[in-house]
Order: sequence, then C-alpha cells, then structure tokens
Amino acid sequence: MMGHENHSFTSDFILLGRFSSSQSSLAFISFIYIIFIMTITENTIMILLILRDSRLHTPMYFLLSHLSFMDILHISNIVPKMVTDFLSGSRTISFAGCGFQIFLSLTLLGGECLLLAAMSYDHYVAICHPLHYPILMNDYVRILMARGSWIVGTVNFIVHTAYALPFPFCGPRAIDHFFCEVPAMLKLSCVDTTLYERGVYVSGLIFLLVPSSLILASYVQILLTVLQMKSSEAQKKSFSTCSFHMIVVTMYYGPFIFTYMRPKSYHTPGQDKYLAIFYTILTPTLNPIIYRFRNKDVLKAMKNM
Repeated sequence: MMGHENHSFTSDFILLGRFSSSQSSLAFISFIYIIFIMTITENTIMILLILRDSRLHTPMYFLLSHLSFMDILHISNIVPKMVTDFLSGSRTISFAGCGFQIFLSLTLLGGECLLLAAMSYDHYVAICHPLHYPILMNDYVRILMARGSWIVGTVNFIVHTAYALPFPFCGPRAIDHFFCEVPAMLKLSCVDTTLYERGVYVSGLIFLLVPSSLILASYVQILLTVLQMKSSEAQKKSFSTCSFHMIVVTMYYGPFIFTYMRPKSYHTPGQDKYLAIFYTILTPTLNPIIYRFRNKDVLKAMKNM
C-alpha cells in the first residue's frame, strides 16, 4: 500500500516538455509561438469570411468553419501553456488543469477526425454526384455532420476521462510530454492499465481507422472520376487539390494512429512528443492554407472584405 500513497487528486503534475534553457530551445519556442499566432489569425479570418460572405454559405464552408474553430481551440489548449512554462521556468500543472487539457484535446481530436471524414464525403458528392449534391448535402445533413462531430468527440472524452483520471499515479507525477496526453499519463499509473489500453485501441478503430479509410475511399473515387474528365485543366486542378488534402490528412492521422494505437510498452517519450507536434500544432496551421486560402471563392471574399 505504501507505493500507492502518492496519488492524491490535489497533487500537481510536472510537464517535463522537451525544452531546456538553451538558445536552440528559445529559437524553437519562438517558432512555435509564431505558428500559434498564424493559426489563430488564419482561422479567425476564415470564420469571419464565411459568416460575412453569402457566397460561402454552402455545406463545404459550413464544415470548414467548424474545422477552423476546432483548430483555434486545439492549438490554444497547448501552445500558451508551453510558452508560459518556458518563460517562467515553472512546469507544474494542476490536476484540474491537466483534466481540462485532456478534455479539450480528446474532444477536438476525436471531433476533427470525424469532421475531416465528413468533409471528404462532401468533396466526393460534389465531384462524383454533382446533380445530387443539393439533396445529399442539404441543411439537415450538414448540421447533423457538424453537431455529430462535436457530440461524439465529447462522448469520447467522457469515456476516456472516466477511466484514465481516476487511476492512482505514483512517484513524482512527472509527465514526459509538453501537455497532458493520455498515453504519457498511463506510464505514471500504479495499477495495470491493460484493460483501458484495449479500450483505447477500440476507440482508435472508431475515430482513426474507420474515418481515415472512408477518406481514402472517397479520394480514390474522386480520382477515378477525375481521370474520366475530358478537360486536362480540370484534371490538373483536381489532382492538385486532392494531393494537398491527402498530405494534410496523412500528417494528421499518421502520427495520431501511431501514438494512440500502440501498446504502452512501445511508447518512447521523445518519439511521442515529436509526433504530437504534427497533429496538435502543424496541422491546425496548414488546414487554412490547404483547405481554404487556395480556393478562388475564399480569395474573392478576402478581396471584397
């Protein structure tokens, strides 16, 4: 029982992060902060454009506005704490603060996985079944997709938190990560977490493999349809768009799957931290550029505003 004494819910956690006080770390944290400002600015502009310009009141941009809001919340959940800890030298986070980070992280990660799948379906219908688009992507469907992503993402958080946070944590409560992430926290547990890890694997199938498979199938069908087009210019444009979309999807789902669908014994702190940068920081920055600012309608709306 002595080994389980140190698991009070009032105890703070320590985020070891990946930053020392060296010049290289200062340059890296400055780069991360610039990315943070860019992401907030890009996504805020996108939401304002969609709200103001009637030409952007379509199912595609409706879903994109939700993606922008998720990206703002996602990066704001992590980077400000990283920068504050680096500047102050304090690496502690309260149990409540850690729980809140997990809440937003799991809700947004799960929700964005489903939302990206919904967006790929929208692209598929628009290109492969353009005549049926108004029926297949009506107001009810687009609202159901957006709300469903948020609701299912929240349910994902509730299930994981109900199992993960009550685990007794031993030792100094030092999380070898730059934010509170479930795989990193499991290593601090005093009890066997095998059953919970199986639950994480099932959750990964639902939120990662199924949506990513649907996205892949959608873009395969889109490419097959594009190959049948007679216009070489239309083919080139469609290939370019699909390629950029698949790059972003791979950058998001790849590291995410690698992190959440491996057994705890295969996780290494350095590897997990670098992988997390892709789906928590880099992807929210690239999403506005790939999905939105390369679009002629968006560029026209920006020019008008």
